Amino acid sequence: FGSFIDRSVSQTLIPMLSNLSRLGLRGVRSRPPIRQMSSYLQDMGSADHGFQSDRIDKVADPEKRAFTYFLLGGGRFLYASTARLLLVKFVSSMSASADVLAMASAEFELDAIDEGTTVTVKWRGKPIFIKNRTDDEIADAASVDLSTLRDNEADSARVQKEKWLVILGICTHLGCVPISGAGDYGGWFCPCHGSHYDVSGRIRKGPAPLNMEVPPYKFVEENKILIG
Repeated sequence: FGSFIDRSVSQTLIPMLSNLSRLGLRGVRSRPPIRQMSSYLQDMGSADHGFQSDRIDKVADPEKRAFTYFLLGGGRFLYASTARLLLVKFVSSMSASADVLAMASAEFELDAIDEGTTVTVKWRGKPIFIKNRTDDEIADAASVDLSTLRDNEADSARVQKEKWLVILGICTHLGCVPISGAGDYGGWFCPCHGSHYDVSGRIRKGPAPLNMEVPPYKFVEENKILIG
């Protein structure tokens, strides 16, 4: 019985496996190489040709490609222009307005100020003292010993012309406005806490630590100054 089974297997299975192996090898040899696979699949197409209506041949339609490039380039140009405009508007909004720039400097005529008197004007919302000093006041301010001053500063360093003194009319103690022509030194006196300034605006007595400030100014004419 065993020999019968062996003969049956050898007569049926062996020829079958041989045929399958030959078919497999033939199928492998009939396949295209891998480098030709893309063209092989493209030539296969589809049974109903449904993809043909959706296919875009970029090489066969150069006009649409140029239009696409033009559209993309134009859009990027518009984006860049809009960004530049917004940046310019943002920077300009941070600059000072016209009314602020107008307050930054101011001109004042000096002809109407009599000798020995002081006029108070307004600059940037702050009081400015403009004093037309007499010869005696000039000599008195120049003769002061600098070693006796709390904030030692020569009179010549505080004026551009000896006759005219231009100072910020704010006490350096707590920001009060001193009274002109008062005090122990004939200059200014702050009644709030008793600070005394001389005719050069220098602190001589009282709690104020510093001399009254000299604002930036220049003479644009003989009797006209520009502050700021």
